[in-house]
Amino acid sequence: MATGGINLSKDFFELLKAIGESKSKQEEDRIIMREITTLKQKMDAPPPTTSGGAVANVLMNSKKRAREFLVRLLYVEMLGHDASFGYMKAVEMAASASLYHKRTGYLVCGACLSPDHEFRFMLINQMQRDLQSANVLEIAGGLLAATKLMTSDMVPAMATEVGKLLTHDSETVRKKSIICLHRFHQLDDGTVTRDELLEKVRKVLCDRDPAVMGSCLNVIESMAIDDVTPFKDLIPSLVSILKQIGEHRLPSEFDYHRVPAPWMQIKIVRILSLLGQADSDASSGMYEILHETLKKADVGINAGYAIVYECIKCITKIYPNTKLLDAAADAISRFIQSRSHNLKYLGVTGLAMIVEGHPQYAAQHQMLVMDCLEDPDETLQRKTLDLLYRMTNPVNVEFITEKLLDFMTTTTDPFLKQQLTTRVCSVAERYAPNNAWYIRTITQLFEISGDMVSTEVAQNLMSLIAEGAGESEEADMLLRQNAVELYVQLLQGDKPPAKFPKILLETMAWCLGEYAYLSAVCGLEDVLNKLCILAQEQKARLPAATRKFLTNAICKLVAQAGTCPPQAAAVIDEYTRSKDPDLQQRCLEFQALLTSAPQLLGQIYPVDASAEDVEVDINLSFLDGFCQEALATGAKAYEKPEDDDDDEDDYGGGSSAQSAFKMTPYEKPQTGGHVNSYAMRGVSNTGQSYAPSGGVTPPPGGTTGTTMQQPQQMNAAIGSNNALSLNTRGVANVWGKGGLSAAAPAPPPAAAPAPPPSAAAGQNAFTSHMSSSSSAGQSQYGGYGQAAAPPPAPVEKTKEQLEKERMAAALFGGIVPGQAPPPPSQASAPVAPPPPPKPAPVAAPPVAAPAPPPAVEVDLLDLGGFDSTPAPAPAVDPGIDIFAAPPPPQAEAPPPVVETVSDDDGGAAAAAQAAPAPAAPPASTMVDPFAAEGLLGSVSDAPLASLGGGASQKFEYGGSPMAPLTITTPEFGQHWGTLSATSPASLQSSKVLTLDQFMTEAGKVGLHPIEAIAATNEGICAGMINGAILVLVHGKVTPMGPQSRLDVTVKSSDAALPGSLALYIQNMMA
Repeated sequence: MATGGINLSKDFFELLKAIGESKSKQEEDRIIMREITTLKQKMDAPPPTTSGGAVANVLMNSKKRAREFLVRLLYVEMLGHDASFGYMKAVEMAASASLYHKRTGYLVCGACLSPDHEFRFMLINQMQRDLQSANVLEIAGGLLAATKLMTSDMVPAMATEVGKLLTHDSETVRKKSIICLHRFHQLDDGTVTRDELLEKVRKVLCDRDPAVMGSCLNVIESMAIDDVTPFKDLIPSLVSILKQIGEHRLPSEFDYHRVPAPWMQIKIVRILSLLGQADSDASSGMYEILHETLKKADVGINAGYAIVYECIKCITKIYPNTKLLDAAADAISRFIQSRSHNLKYLGVTGLAMIVEGHPQYAAQHQMLVMDCLEDPDETLQRKTLDLLYRMTNPVNVEFITEKLLDFMTTTTDPFLKQQLTTRVCSVAERYAPNNAWYIRTITQLFEISGDMVSTEVAQNLMSLIAEGAGESEEADMLLRQNAVELYVQLLQGDKPPAKFPKILLETMAWCLGEYAYLSAVCGLEDVLNKLCILAQEQKARLPAATRKFLTNAICKLVAQAGTCPPQAAAVIDEYTRSKDPDLQQRCLEFQALLTSAPQLLGQIYPVDASAEDVEVDINLSFLDGFCQEALATGAKAYEKPEDDDDDEDDYGGGSSAQSAFKMTPYEKPQTGGHVNSYAMRGVSNTGQSYAPSGGVTPPPGGTTGTTMQQPQQMNAAIGSNNALSLNTRGVANVWGKGGLSAAAPAPPPAAAPAPPPSAAAGQNAFTSHMSSSSSAGQSQYGGYGQAAAPPPAPVEKTKEQLEKERMAAALFGGIVPGQAPPPPSQASAPVAPPPPPKPAPVAAPPVAAPAPPPAVEVDLLDLGGFDSTPAPAPAVDPGIDIFAAPPPPQAEAPPPVVETVSDDDGGAAAAAQAAPAPAAPPASTMVDPFAAEGLLGSVSDAPLASLGGGASQKFEYGGSPMAPLTITTPEFGQHWGTLSATSPASLQSSKVLTLDQFMTEAGKVGLHPIEAIAATNEGICAGMINGAILVLVHGKVTPMGPQSRLDVTVKSSDAALPGSLALYIQNMMA
């Protein structure tokens, strides 16, 4: 087959030509059916009879024809037809003495025989003979066939023979043997055990032939995916092999375009990435070789790019190292700046991997990411959108969500649209800046891809509109008014409402039915008329559930308006003949109310009562009067029937009096835990009783229901609808440090905190060596060995460039420490709709939050761990006589009160305990000449209270001390995954030797010890700064004789805080 048509008949080429030129599946099937008939006739026909010396030629031609028939048989199987009539010929061909025919028979058997086919057992003896052959090619063919044809039942018969071949003289046989043994282990780990395979793998890794060693790397990677522990001690060996490959110590035949053994390098780097995950000791042994490999692979060809990309993946997976991360960021920068779309794709992919744990590295690529986002290549756009999703935070959520929605309107890929829909729902729920923005975003998502949004999202949206944020009744009414105006605008827009998705129509109908009277641009009658037209004209297209929503909205609007217009009566009358029994019953009941008791419509359909709890009279006391009248007229009183004899039968072997079901009700949730949970999610309870707002007038004919209960009732209502509430954790009540009120002036920008010394001191040997090598002749992915061009002269920026920079600032806001967030767009804050045409009372604006105190000026050299603001020097009063008697001692000032999240019902701030009084210093042995002569009088020599040795060791950030945050372990885990700012630290400590000591020192820092896991020597703590910045700390203590190693990871909602706190912990616990 590889000889370009030699020894192949004309019929074979005509078959291939006919298959390639077929126009339909039916024509292809006809060709294959004719071929099956031909093959059956020719394979069953006996060879022609000859005499004399022509017998040998006839036999040779017969074998060639049989080999061609098997190849044609393979085409029949590949095109989906049964060719089992030729399987036996393939088994016979595998036993041929000719190597060419033998491999053809093995190929057809491996491709056609099913795993449970009985013909496979007929090949065991032949494969055993091949493995015992003296011909290397026959052994290699048998090993290759064994990997394809063996089953779990056949492994015991072949494992011993294959194990002996690991010491064969031929490197080809040894290479295929270790792969075959790995396959046997996958099929039957009882015959080829894991320990046995590990022992053989270690020997083969040290083989004298590089090809055998390279084949062993595949086995190590496959086994390390399941368990990396047995391979930890191989890290020095793998590092040594990778170093030898980089130094060109392998034969030249392993080179590919001047790159030494690129596939072996890629495989070793992948193995190292598996072995170094979450292991600082293992990762420290591979830092240097990864940096060297990353630098040497930068030669400007695709094989080198592949090695660089694998090094970037490995650096982001292993225990983080700042210098390696910088080198990976430089390589990513060259990828993104390349003109090749393939390299840009690698750059964006690498940036998405590194930005998960280290978002600060994405800041320098703002404009390049914007260019990739606007690139016409759809594949590059998709990968850039994935990067945007990974780097979303509360600052840039508006910009990223807008880009995701814009891309969803243009894409035609349903799978990508479904993925983007899920991501928009996720980021909108997690990082919504305010409730009005969330309602607009989810409504726009309903309009674009409503069929792909789950119903839970719509339920959460309705619950948010009905319950509000709980801040004030005026703010909740303004939120509902904005939602009504949004849906009225959609109802009156150019797009017909009938083309809206089902979920959008249902949400719109519910909102307008509840709060249409709040609209200032459209009257109640106009909204009712439009809903009636929609329900009447599209009744055949709308599903039954949507028609129920529309009918319910029409009934509520009729009750609010106090009159039933003709179009509403027509809709109700039409739906009384509906095939849906629920919809029909609703319309019939509403008709009965209109005709018999219209005065009860306001009570049955109250205004703004969707979030109220329905009180159910389980005793049915409203029927007592009816029952008494019936008894008075001679009716028989109800008597509970006695249990039947059949109920006494014991089918389960126990007493029937004891039920098999547990009827004990669940215990009610603890109030303290409930309040604490909602405190973490940002839901506050003002504890004020509801008074009707002066700016909202209830509609005529409606009865305003109570929409704000007392604090205990409000907590119960929120708890009962927990599954339907919007998850506004961290942003429900406070959109920023300045508060929600727009009238409050913005605080002046504080100075950016200084970076930690580990990031600033970049002139050590490792970094300087990397910088010098890069500047000497490192490839820039656009050409090899080119010198760096001088910086261009500054040019005036165009409007397009300024707009792109503004968009980049909006995208990367909140990622770079100290970078100011972009100004909010006009559409972000809820805007009150225009006033109604007729004068109406206006709701009072929300009370403006008090202006925050001016930001404390932060010293740039302050690392955040010590006092940010030095205490002012006390002024000396000239009127005080220093030789006079001391004044009487004053009472000690009470300790400062630190606000923390508490578990009590009120959620009040807990006062931190005061630091213990400093111990008296030992008496000095020095002789004071002034005191000896009595010149000091009664002046005491005790140290000042402010200079004593009991100063607080609490961590301070921006002038605010750390306050302990009391949360549970599940809440810690929930918040741990949402915080992107991370800073790990590892140190040798002689002060902290046990886990208890670590938890004690963490308490001194200001953290709350949540849980200490003694089995793994790990502990978790939590704290909060300024009531808004969440801090989570995870620590692990590893005893090492007289010292211990501390591995600490700090996470926070502030980008710059983890580095400062990690450095403070290093200095405190070292």
